[in-house]
Amino acid sequence: MSEKTSRISGFYKLPLEERLKIVAEFAELTEEETMLLKKVGNLDLSTAERMIENVVGTMTYPFAVAVNFLINGKDRLIPMVIEEPSVVAAASNAAKWARAKGGIFTSSTGPIMIGQIQLTSVRDPWNVKLKILEHKNELVRIANEQDPTLVSLGGGVKDIEVRVIDTLKGPMVITHIIVDVRDAMGANAVNTMAEAIAPYIEDVSGGKVLLRIISNLADRRLVRARTVIDKNEIGGEDVVDRIVDAWAFASADPYRAATHNKGIMNGIIAVALATAQDHRAIEAGAHAYASRSGKYSPLTVWEKNSEGDLVGSLEMPMAVGLVGGAVKTHPVARIALKILGVKTADELGEIMGAVGLIQNLAALKALATEGIQRGHMKLHARNIAIMAGATPDIIDMAVERMVQEGRVRFDRAKEIVEELKKMKS
Repeated sequence: MSEKTSRISGFYKLPLEERLKIVAEFAELTEEETMLLKKVGNLDLSTAERMIENVVGTMTYPFAVAVNFLINGKDRLIPMVIEEPSVVAAASNAAKWARAKGGIFTSSTGPIMIGQIQLTSVRDPWNVKLKILEHKNELVRIANEQDPTLVSLGGGVKDIEVRVIDTLKGPMVITHIIVDVRDAMGANAVNTMAEAIAPYIEDVSGGKVLLRIISNLADRRLVRARTVIDKNEIGGEDVVDRIVDAWAFASADPYRAATHNKGIMNGIIAVALATAQDHRAIEAGAHAYASRSGKYSPLTVWEKNSEGDLVGSLEMPMAVGLVGGAVKTHPVARIALKILGVKTADELGEIMGAVGLIQNLAALKALATEGIQRGHMKLHARNIAIMAGATPDIIDMAVERMVQEGRVRFDRAKEIVEELKKMKS
């Protein structure tokens, strides 16, 4: 028997069936496992193959809708794709608390993205910086010629900025193109523009351009969300104080802040997945922004106002789009956007910011009162019962037993499932 190898020449050229056969043989997949990869839901294989390379199947995640959201005076249903139990329920519950004082209010700074051109091998960086800025108008012209459609819609390069930075390899001159990308996420447009002006920057400077790429620290493309939560909606002023104390912990300690921000991203990334956004770019931008002061900090602030109510606010980058990429390719993403009823990328970003703020509220309320596990326990027990082989007719009984005992573990689930099956037979 020949030794297995992942060195497969021309794998991407093979038909999907052949690729799947190779993978099945390599991983010794059963016929049932192979058929499961072939089984498609709402994303057919031909569309999947147009989206990425080396496709051998598709994978389905739960698509849910969070309710009760009132954002800028308008009711919204929020599509969310996520595998973690309790996130959607928590968001729906916390959104209901916000309604008493008018819901969530949002704003944004506009769809401005940054492209970076790295210039190396420069002996006189400060002089070169000024040389580049002297040619700003020409650089803007060359960049905007790359996307006349974007310019016709009011977008395009709006400014050129130049920075000199110190690195381990000596000083480098970094040119920023400041681009209004309108309703796109903007990566393709910005990268194309950066590529186009790189040779001109080399000619002007006498240096060598290396990287020409968008920055995912989209700090010119911020969303802001705020809300007031009536103290009586969440259990009184004592609970308000507890939530503010929990936020203060995150503000002082990056170990806590990381988990605090993860709770925010639970909501934001779930909406990003439902609407086929580049969730990796959103995540990178969020955590970079959280570190902008030199210390990793929460993306939200929670305070108590003069009436004893809880006041929350969020500010973070949000690079999202309604045109291009998987947004238009994936049929379910189009449905998700229709459910949201958004007309612009700014509107989508603001809604996602609102969801992040509310998701954070739900997590802090749970942590500051009964603890996070209580809310998770029943859903977690249900998943474990299914893993242990529970059939639909005994799932609820198995879950109840585990929760009552406080032993939500796979080994105990197996024992309970076997007992219940014997009783049924």
